[in-house]
Amino acid sequence: MDIPIIFQDDHLLVVNKPVDLPVHKNDFMPHDAPYLTKLIGDETGQWIYNVHRLDSKTSGLIILAKSSEVAHDLTLQFERKEVVKEYATIVLGEVAEEGVFDEKVVVKKKSKFKKSALTRFQRIRTVQTAISYKEHTNVCLSLVRVLPETGRWHQIRQHFAKNRHDIVGDSHHGDFTLNKLIKAEWGFNRLMLHASKLGFTHPITCEKLEFEATLPEEFEQLLEAVAIK
Repeated sequence: MDIPIIFQDDHLLVVNKPVDLPVHKNDFMPHDAPYLTKLIGDETGQWIYNVHRLDSKTSGLIILAKSSEVAHDLTLQFERKEVVKEYATIVLGEVAEEGVFDEKVVVKKKSKFKKSALTRFQRIRTVQTAISYKEHTNVCLSLVRVLPETGRWHQIRQHFAKNRHDIVGDSHHGDFTLNKLIKAEWGFNRLMLHASKLGFTHPITCEKLEFEATLPEEFEQLLEAVAIK
């Protein structure tokens, strides 16, 4: 599996994680299933430590550390909200030009316990489609820039779903009928959520680093495919 390495030195890496690849091993995976830290470890020939979470279904930028000390420092930066995080997503409906979701979200799968979470967003553009189903007629899809200020489980996915702007391809919180229609008609079958920007301080050099990953081709392809010509 080709995993683009955006940055690498003796202490850490920044990679552009492919969609549908777990960051680390979990109990629900087959014993021989691939995961990011193992693949990068095999490629670099050393033990790799994950620093922060990125859902397997979400593509995009993620930091990996080459030592537990560097991983600890980077984790603290995330906890102190010192890391710049930006995502891109495609959602149902025409969202506001900009806004904030400030609502509690559940902290893990099948849990009822909730914690506060804050997600800022800006609409990039909206396309009208010929997709109609249930009570929806010629639905709009919006490309949105997302800036989460907290890092809860599925935070972005939960916030947009709670506000009736389901993320396209979200099989857990989203609009299952919409996802099925898009897959059947145009063949798109992925979560349209991408970690597009990361900024942080290098734990060793203290240099301010910022990285950006271009949108996956599927984002533009989907918007072009569904738009009313």
